[in-house]
Amino acid sequence: MQSGKAVWPWVLGVVVIGGAGGWLFRDQLKGLADGVSVPVQSPPASSGAPPQPKATTAPAPAPPPIKHPLDTGAAADPALPKLADSDSAAWGALSQLFRGEGPLTLLLRDHLIQRLVTQVDNLDKPSVPPTALAARPLPGSLQVEPVEGGERIAAANAARYAPYVQAFTALDPAATAAAYKRFYPLIQQAYVDLGRPEGYLNDRLVAVIDHLLDTPELVQSPQVERDERGRYRFVDPTLQSRSIGQKALLRMDAAQARAVKQQLQAIRSAIARG
Repeated sequence: MQSGKAVWPWVLGVVVIGGAGGWLFRDQLKGLADGVSVPVQSPPASSGAPPQPKATTAPAPAPPPIKHPLDTGAAADPALPKLADSDSAAWGALSQLFRGEGPLTLLLRDHLIQRLVTQVDNLDKPSVPPTALAARPLPGSLQVEPVEGGERIAAANAARYAPYVQAFTALDPAATAAAYKRFYPLIQQAYVDLGRPEGYLNDRLVAVIDHLLDTPELVQSPQVERDERGRYRFVDPTLQSRSIGQKALLRMDAAQARAVKQQLQAIRSAIARG
């Protein structure tokens, strides 16, 4: 359990930009592609043998059916920039939703949609590579207190998350869903560009929200210990084996986690069917 990972950015990403993953930057992909030489196949030598028939290939499997289609027609914005030029517009929309830039100070502003899309796709995985993070770490470090036989997360640790949880739970779910739908063409493009050509981003976002809503509610603050690299991890292996997103919720206090889950449920209702 890495104490420095920010809880706030993935919550923000789940709600506003949901996502998928693969590569962070299309310009990085271009750099990789530019460094690869493509072999040119020489024409086959002529021979007297008759040409062999080409082997038939099996048809590609049909893409999975969309479970949670969005009605983006009414929200379509013909003035949307291209994805590569969307940072300013996306930042402006987030600032308007949160009524200022204060809650957004941890976010990395470049390639904003691509970063958030990537980070969200990693939330139901056991760990997140540094390249999948869309934000700087939260200030400070995990606060712990001694208990019999070890340490546990202290009640004071909740103060680190308080301003971000407060800003998130103050969001208007309807306005958040409207902004999400407005930018959805760019978000879906980022999803495809990052390696999900047959996927539908909104289905993935709903699945990630459902995964976070399944985070267990603990009776008391969990015990933690340092690993060989000096990072805190949960003592209980069933907690430590959970996804990075669920572990982030488990680091909050009970009231914060309930408030976040309640808001996630409200926004899910605005973007999902059933």
